[in-house]
Amino acid sequence: MDRERKKQLAEQYKEMKIEAGVYQIKNTKNGKLFISSTPNLKSLNGKRFALNNGTDVHKELQKEWTEYGEEAFEIEVLETLKPKENVYYDTKDELAKLEEKWIDKLQPFGERGYHTEK
Repeated sequence: MDRERKKQLAEQYKEMKIEAGVYQIKNTKNGKLFISSTPNLKSLNGKRFALNNGTDVHKELQKEWTEYGEEAFEIEVLETLKPKENVYYDTKDELAKLEEKWIDKLQPFGERGYHTEK
């Protein structure tokens, strides 16, 4: 790849909007859900990479990913965070609230998911 093309790709990458949001990983074999959020939805490939390499921190999800294989899971963005132009806007806090909303809505506990109730 020539230098000009690399420069062009680097510029395109910088211009891409980084979106924060909430996503789910669904086990299609048993319907269990894992719900989480990320400040950069493009990092979901990193989540898939960790699961494929057996290094994900969520033990139960990792166990079943290893057992059933990647093709038994679907990763889906549930909602993207709408950024606000407010000086006091805390993306991390808003993302946590959005994640909580989805956990409350989908109740991914026990047989339904990979979360433990608080």
